[in-house]
Amino acid sequence: MSALWLVLICLGAGVVVARLRHPEGLSLSLNWWMLYIALPALVLDQITRLAWSPSMLFPAAAMWGVFLGAWALIALVGRWRGWTRGQIGALVLTCGLGNTAFVGYPLVEALRGTDSLGTAVIADQLGSFLVLSSLGVMVAALYAGQHIAPRQLAKRVLLFPAFIALMAAFALRGLGGLPAPLAEVAARLGSTLTPLALFSVGMQLKLTMPGNEAEPMAWGLGWKLLLAPLLIWGLATSLNVTGDALSIAVLQGAMAPMITAGILAQQHGLAPGLASRIVGIGIVLSLITVPLFNHVLP
Repeated sequence: MSALWLVLICLGAGVVVARLRHPEGLSLSLNWWMLYIALPALVLDQITRLAWSPSMLFPAAAMWGVFLGAWALIALVGRWRGWTRGQIGALVLTCGLGNTAFVGYPLVEALRGTDSLGTAVIADQLGSFLVLSSLGVMVAALYAGQHIAPRQLAKRVLLFPAFIALMAAFALRGLGGLPAPLAEVAARLGSTLTPLALFSVGMQLKLTMPGNEAEPMAWGLGWKLLLAPLLIWGLATSLNVTGDALSIAVLQGAMAPMITAGILAQQHGLAPGLASRIVGIGIVLSLITVPLFNHVLP
C-alpha cells in the first residue's frame, strides 16, 4: 500500500510544482538523470537477478502485439470515420505504445511488488522501447510523409543507454552477475527512477477537454486501456502462460499512452493537441483501470 501512496504523492507533487515557480529546465534535468543513470542502473540490477524462463518473452511479444493491433484497428476505424492522417498517426503512436517505464515500473512495483520489476523491464525494453525505436519512428515518418533510413533506426536502438545496459546485463548473467558492491550501487541508483519518473510525469501532465476530437480519443483509449489488455489476457490463457509472465503482460499492456510517443507525434506534426491530451487523460484514467485489472488477475 505504501508503494501506491508513493505513486500518488510523487505524481501529485509534480502536478503542483509545474504550476509554481521552479528552476528552469528542471523536467529536462530529471529526464536526463532517468535516461542516462537511473534506468540503465535499474535494468542492470533487475535483469542480472531475474529468474529467467522462456515465458518471460511473452510480455515483450505482447507489447509488439498491442502496437500492431492499434495500427490495424485505428487505420481501419479512421478510414471509416474520416479522420485525418495526422489523427490516425497520433493515435497509432500514443495508443499503440504504453508508458511501460516511467509509469509502468512504479505501478507494477506498487501492485505486484519489487520482485516483478524484472519481468516489467523485459516487457519495456524488448517490447515498448524496441517498438518505439523501430515501428514507432516508421509510423511517425509515414503519416508525416517523411522517409527515415534503416541506419538511423539501428543507431537509435543500439546507442540508447538502457539498451546497452540490457545487453551488458545479459552478458553479466553468464559471468555470475554483478559483484556485490556494484549490485548494491546499481540497486540504489535504480531506486531513484520511480519517484523521479512520477514527479516528471506529473510536471508534464496536461488535462484539457478533447473538444471535437472526443471520438478518436475514445477509440484510442478504449483500445489502450481496455481491449488490448483483455486480448493479451485471452491469448496468454490460450497459450497456458501463467505467473508473472501473464500478470505483467496484462498490466503493461494496460498502461497509459506513452509520453515519448506523444512527443514523437507532436514533433512530426501529427495532431499535436490530440497527442498531448490523450497522454494526459490516459495517465489519469490508467490509475483507475490498471489497479482494476490487477484486482481481477490471478
